[in-house]
Amino acid sequence: MAKYHPDLDFLTEYAAGTLPLAQSACVAAHLNYCPECRRLATSLQEVGAAMFERATPEPVSEALLNTVLARLDEEPPLSYGAGQVAGAPAGRTPAFLQRLMDGDFADLAWKHITRTLSICYLRTGDPGHEFALYHIKAGGRIPQHDHRGSEITLVLQGGFSDADGDYHEGDFLLRRKDEVHAPTALQSEDCICIGVLDAPLRFTGWKHRWMNPFLHLRAG
Repeated sequence: MAKYHPDLDFLTEYAAGTLPLAQSACVAAHLNYCPECRRLATSLQEVGAAMFERATPEPVSEALLNTVLARLDEEPPLSYGAGQVAGAPAGRTPAFLQRLMDGDFADLAWKHITRTLSICYLRTGDPGHEFALYHIKAGGRIPQHDHRGSEITLVLQGGFSDADGDYHEGDFLLRRKDEVHAPTALQSEDCICIGVLDAPLRFTGWKHRWMNPFLHLRAG
Protein backbone atom coordinates (compact mmCIF):
# COMPACT_ATOMS: atom_id res chain seq x y z
CA MET A 1 0.00 0.00 0.00
CA ALA A 2 1.22 3.51 -0.80
CA LYS A 3 2.88 5.42 2.07
CA TYR A 4 3.09 8.85 0.43
CA HIS A 5 -0.06 10.68 -0.65
CA PRO A 6 -1.37 13.96 -2.08
CA ASP A 7 -2.13 16.44 0.70
CA LEU A 8 -5.68 17.56 1.48
CA ASP A 9 -5.37 20.70 -0.65
CA PHE A 10 -4.42 18.63 -3.69
CA LEU A 11 -7.24 16.16 -3.15
CA THR A 12 -9.74 18.99 -2.64
CA GLU A 13 -8.69 20.66 -5.89
CA TYR A 14 -8.84 17.29 -7.65
CA ALA A 15 -12.36 16.63 -6.35
CA ALA A 16 -13.44 20.13 -7.39
CA GLY A 17 -12.01 19.69 -10.89
CA THR A 18 -9.71 22.72 -10.54
CA LEU A 19 -6.32 20.98 -10.76
CA PRO A 20 -4.45 21.35 -14.07
CA LEU A 21 -5.00 18.31 -16.30
CA ALA A 22 -1.53 16.77 -15.97
CA GLN A 23 -1.52 17.09 -12.18
CA SER A 24 -5.08 15.79 -11.97
CA ALA A 25 -4.06 12.77 -14.03
CA CYS A 26 -1.24 12.03 -11.61
CA VAL A 27 -3.59 12.24 -8.60
CA ALA A 28 -6.07 9.97 -10.39
CA ALA A 29 -3.30 7.45 -11.01
CA HIS A 30 -2.44 7.47 -7.30
CA LEU A 31 -6.09 6.73 -6.47
CA ASN A 32 -5.73 3.45 -8.38
CA TYR A 33 -3.25 2.34 -5.74
CA CYS A 34 -4.67 3.96 -2.61
CA PRO A 35 -8.17 3.09 -1.32
CA GLU A 36 -7.79 5.59 1.54
CA CYS A 37 -7.27 8.56 -0.79
CA ARG A 38 -9.94 7.20 -3.12
CA ARG A 39 -12.50 7.23 -0.30
CA LEU A 40 -11.44 10.73 0.76
CA ALA A 41 -11.70 12.06 -2.81
CA THR A 42 -15.18 10.53 -3.13
CA SER A 43 -16.26 12.16 0.13
CA LEU A 44 -14.94 15.53 -1.03
CA GLN A 45 -16.84 15.17 -4.31
CA GLU A 46 -20.02 14.36 -2.38
CA VAL A 47 -19.55 17.45 -0.19
CA GLY A 48 -19.02 19.57 -3.29
CA ALA A 49 -22.13 18.14 -4.93
CA ALA A 50 -24.21 18.89 -1.82
CA MET A 51 -22.92 22.48 -1.72
CA PHE A 52 -23.69 22.87 -5.42
CA GLU A 53 -27.27 21.69 -4.90
CA ARG A 54 -27.77 24.32 -2.19
CA ALA A 55 -26.37 27.14 -4.31
CA THR A 56 -28.75 29.78 -5.63
CA PRO A 57 -29.34 29.33 -9.40
CA GLU A 58 -27.99 32.11 -11.61
CA PRO A 59 -29.38 32.91 -15.07
CA VAL A 60 -27.02 32.46 -18.04
CA SER A 61 -27.03 33.98 -21.47
CA GLU A 62 -28.33 32.08 -24.48
CA ALA A 63 -24.86 32.22 -26.03
CA LEU A 64 -23.30 30.53 -22.99
CA LEU A 65 -26.02 27.89 -22.94
CA ASN A 66 -25.43 27.12 -26.63
CA THR A 67 -21.67 26.84 -25.99
CA VAL A 68 -22.23 24.32 -23.20
CA LEU A 69 -24.67 22.29 -25.30
CA ALA A 70 -22.23 22.26 -28.23
CA ARG A 71 -19.51 20.81 -26.01
CA LEU A 72 -21.69 17.77 -25.32
CA ASP A 73 -20.96 16.66 -28.88
CA GLU A 74 -17.18 17.00 -28.52
CA GLU A 75 -14.74 14.10 -28.24
CA PRO A 76 -14.89 12.75 -24.66
CA PRO A 77 -11.94 13.73 -22.41
CA LEU A 78 -9.30 11.32 -21.27
CA SER A 79 -10.66 8.69 -18.90
CA TYR A 80 -9.11 8.21 -15.48
CA GLY A 81 -10.45 4.72 -14.80
CA ALA A 82 -8.31 1.71 -13.95
CA GLY A 83 -6.93 -0.44 -16.74
CA GLN A 84 -3.87 -2.45 -17.67
CA VAL A 85 -0.80 -1.88 -19.81
CA ALA A 86 1.45 -4.75 -20.89
CA GLY A 87 4.61 -4.63 -18.82
CA ALA A 88 2.93 -2.74 -15.95
CA PRO A 89 1.36 -4.05 -12.74
CA ALA A 90 -1.87 -5.85 -13.61
CA GLY A 91 -4.97 -3.76 -13.09
CA ARG A 92 -2.97 -0.82 -11.79
CA THR A 93 -2.37 1.45 -14.77
CA PRO A 94 -5.12 4.04 -15.38
CA ALA A 95 -6.92 3.99 -18.71
CA PHE A 96 -5.74 7.52 -19.52
CA LEU A 97 -2.12 6.28 -19.49
CA GLN A 98 -3.00 3.42 -21.82
CA ARG A 99 -4.39 5.97 -24.28
CA LEU A 100 -1.34 8.22 -24.02
CA MET A 101 1.07 5.33 -24.48
CA ASP A 102 -0.83 3.47 -27.22
CA GLY A 103 1.09 0.29 -26.43
CA ASP A 104 3.33 -0.93 -23.62
CA PHE A 105 6.46 0.50 -22.07
CA ALA A 106 8.70 -1.27 -24.60
CA ASP A 107 6.93 0.47 -27.52
CA LEU A 108 7.61 4.00 -26.29
CA ALA A 109 10.14 6.41 -27.80
CA TRP A 110 12.53 6.57 -24.84
CA LYS A 111 15.15 9.33 -24.89
CA HIS A 112 18.40 8.30 -23.18
CA ILE A 113 19.59 11.01 -20.79
CA THR A 114 22.32 9.09 -18.97
CA ARG A 115 23.48 5.46 -18.95
CA THR A 116 20.78 4.61 -16.40
CA LEU A 117 18.02 7.17 -17.08
CA SER A 118 15.60 7.31 -20.01
CA ILE A 119 12.60 9.61 -20.41
CA CYS A 120 9.51 9.43 -22.60
CA TYR A 121 7.50 12.63 -22.97
CA LEU A 122 3.74 12.20 -23.36
CA ARG A 123 1.20 14.81 -24.44
CA THR A 124 -1.84 15.35 -22.21
CA GLY A 125 -3.18 18.58 -23.71
CA ASP A 126 -2.11 20.55 -20.62
CA PRO A 127 -0.25 23.65 -21.90
CA GLY A 128 1.30 24.46 -18.52
CA HIS A 129 2.78 21.12 -17.45
CA GLU A 130 5.21 18.54 -18.78
CA PHE A 131 4.06 14.94 -18.36
CA ALA A 132 6.70 12.22 -18.78
CA LEU A 133 7.60 8.66 -17.88
CA TYR A 134 11.01 8.10 -16.27
CA HIS A 135 12.77 4.74 -16.56
CA ILE A 136 15.66 4.29 -14.14
CA LYS A 137 17.67 1.08 -14.41
CA ALA A 138 18.03 -0.98 -11.23
CA GLY A 139 20.56 0.74 -8.99
CA GLY A 140 20.72 3.73 -11.34
CA ARG A 141 20.77 7.29 -10.10
CA ILE A 142 19.26 10.48 -11.48
CA PRO A 143 21.93 13.18 -11.13
CA GLN A 144 21.40 15.58 -8.24
CA HIS A 145 19.09 18.41 -9.23
CA ASP A 146 16.80 21.07 -7.85
CA HIS A 147 13.56 22.46 -9.20
CA ARG A 148 12.69 25.78 -10.78
CA GLY A 149 9.04 25.01 -10.05
CA SER A 150 7.06 22.05 -8.68
CA GLU A 151 7.56 18.38 -9.52
CA ILE A 152 5.04 15.59 -8.89
CA THR A 153 6.30 12.02 -9.01
CA LEU A 154 4.17 8.86 -8.94
CA VAL A 155 5.85 5.45 -8.82
CA LEU A 156 4.29 2.99 -11.26
CA GLN A 157 6.73 0.11 -11.00
CA GLY A 158 9.71 -0.73 -8.81
CA GLY A 159 10.86 2.05 -6.53
CA PHE A 160 13.59 4.53 -5.65
CA SER A 161 15.13 6.28 -2.68
CA ASP A 162 16.67 9.65 -1.88
CA ALA A 163 17.95 11.39 1.25
CA ASP A 164 14.37 11.75 2.53
CA GLY A 165 13.12 8.17 2.22
CA ASP A 166 12.20 5.14 0.12
CA TYR A 167 9.33 5.19 -2.37
CA HIS A 168 7.45 2.30 -3.90
CA GLU A 169 4.53 1.49 -6.20
CA GLY A 170 1.72 4.01 -5.83
CA ASP A 171 3.67 6.56 -3.79
CA PHE A 172 2.92 10.20 -4.64
CA LEU A 173 5.56 12.88 -4.01
CA LEU A 174 5.49 16.64 -4.40
CA ARG A 175 8.77 18.54 -4.65
CA ARG A 176 8.62 22.32 -4.52
CA LYS A 177 10.86 25.03 -5.95
CA ASP A 178 14.55 24.83 -4.92
CA GLU A 179 14.26 21.41 -3.24
CA VAL A 180 17.31 19.27 -4.07
CA HIS A 181 17.45 15.48 -4.40
CA ALA A 182 19.13 12.64 -6.30
CA PRO A 183 16.75 9.67 -6.72
CA THR A 184 18.33 6.20 -6.92
CA ALA A 185 16.38 3.17 -8.16
CA LEU A 186 16.15 0.05 -6.02
CA GLN A 187 18.96 -2.42 -6.60
CA SER A 188 16.50 -5.26 -7.24
CA GLU A 189 14.52 -3.89 -10.22
CA ASP A 190 14.06 -1.05 -12.68
CA CYS A 191 11.90 1.89 -11.64
CA ILE A 192 9.24 3.47 -13.86
CA CYS A 193 7.45 6.56 -12.63
CA ILE A 194 5.41 9.52 -13.84
CA GLY A 195 6.92 12.98 -13.53
CA VAL A 196 4.85 16.17 -13.87
CA LEU A 197 6.71 19.50 -14.02
CA ASP A 198 5.59 23.12 -14.32
CA ALA A 199 9.18 24.34 -14.90
CA PRO A 200 12.41 22.61 -16.01
CA LEU A 201 14.56 20.93 -13.39
CA ARG A 202 18.18 22.05 -12.96
CA PHE A 203 21.21 19.78 -12.48
CA THR A 204 23.41 21.01 -9.62
CA GLY A 205 26.49 18.76 -9.97
CA TRP A 206 29.40 19.97 -12.12
CA LYS A 207 29.34 16.81 -14.25
CA HIS A 208 25.82 17.45 -15.61
CA ARG A 209 25.42 21.20 -15.14
CA TRP A 210 26.35 21.80 -18.78
CA MET A 211 22.97 20.30 -19.76
CA ASN A 212 20.90 22.99 -17.99
CA PRO A 213 20.73 25.49 -20.90
CA PHE A 214 19.22 22.73 -23.05
CA LEU A 215 16.49 21.80 -20.56
CA HIS A 216 13.08 23.26 -21.33
CA LEU A 217 9.48 22.41 -20.50
CA ARG A 218 7.79 20.04 -22.96
CA ALA A 219 4.21 20.95 -22.11
CA GLY A 220 1.04 20.32 -24.06
